[in-house]
Amino acid sequence: MNAEELKSRYNLGERDFRQTNLVGVNLKSVHLEKINLESSSLACADLTKAFLYESNFSDAFLYSANMKYVKLGKAQLVNSDLTKSDLQGSFLVKSKVCGAKLSGAILSGVNLRAANLEGINLCGANLSGINLRSANLKNANLCWANLSGARLNEASIQGAFMTGVNLSKAYLMKVDLHGMDLNGVNFSGAKMKFANLCGANLTATNFSGANLIFTDLKATIMNGSNLSNALLISSDLSAAVLMRADLSDAVLSKANLSKANLNLANLYQADLSGACLQNAYLWKTNLTKANLDGVDLSGASLRGAILDGVDLRNTKLTGAMMPDGTIFKTLK
Repeated sequence: MNAEELKSRYNLGERDFRQTNLVGVNLKSVHLEKINLESSSLACADLTKAFLYESNFSDAFLYSANMKYVKLGKAQLVNSDLTKSDLQGSFLVKSKVCGAKLSGAILSGVNLRAANLEGINLCGANLSGINLRSANLKNANLCWANLSGARLNEASIQGAFMTGVNLSKAYLMKVDLHGMDLNGVNFSGAKMKFANLCGANLTATNFSGANLIFTDLKATIMNGSNLSNALLISSDLSAAVLMRADLSDAVLSKANLSKANLNLANLYQADLSGACLQNAYLWKTNLTKANLDGVDLSGASLRGAILDGVDLRNTKLTGAMMPDGTIFKTLK
C-alpha cells in the first residue's frame, strides 16, 4: 500500500490497517492518530514529525525507520522491532514499549516520561539526556547504557540490570534502588535527593559531587566508593560499610553514621558537623582538618585515626576509644 491510499482510506474513517506492507513509505508530518498498524511492515519508512497519538504499532517491523520528532504519546509499541530506527527527539509519553527491540536505535532527546519499558533491553544504548521520569524500567537491561544527564526522577527501576551503566549527572530523586547490585556504577554529579539505596551493593561506586541529601543509605556496602565532594546532609548511613571509601570534602552535616564502618576511610576536610557517629568504627581513618563540631562519637572506635587539625572541644566522645587506644573519660 502506498502513502496516498493509506491517507485516503484513513480520511474516510478507516483505522484498522493491521499487517499492512508499508515498507519505505513516506508518511512525513502526517496526522494518523489512533491508527492501528499492528504487525505491519514499515521498514525504512519516513515518519518524521508524524502525529500518531494513541496509535498501535505492536509487533510492527520498523527496522531503520526515520521517526525523528514523531508524536507517539500513549501509543502501543509492544514487541515492535525498532532496530536501527531513528527516534531522536520523539515524544513517547505514557507509551507502552515493553518487549520492543531497540538495538542500534538512536534515542537521544526522546521523551519517555511515564512510559512502560518493563523488561526492555537497552544494553549499551546511548540514552544521554533522555526523559524517563516516572517510567517503568523494572527488570530492564541497562548494562553499559549511557544515561548521563537522564531524567529518572520517581522512575521504577527495581530488578533492572545495571552493570557498567553511566548515570553521571542524572536526575534520580525519590528513586527506589534498595537492595540492588550497583557495584562500580557511575553516579558522579547525580541528583539523588530522597533516593532509597538501603542495603544496596555500592562497592567502588562513584558518587563524587553527587547530591545525596536525605538519601537512605542504611546498611549499604560502599567499600572503596568515591564520595568526594558529595552532599550527604541529613542522610542515613547507619550500619553502612565504608571501608577505604573516599569522603574527602564531603558534606555530612547532621548525617546518621551510627555503627558505620569507616575503617581506613578518607574524610579529609569533610564537614561532619552535628552528625551522629555513635559506635562507629574509624580505625586508621583520616579525619585531617575535618569539621567535628557537635558530632556524637560516643562509643566509637578511633584507634589509629588521624586527627591532625581537628577541634574536638564541642565533640561528644563519651566511651570512645581514642587514637592511642585509651578510652575517653569525661572530666568531672
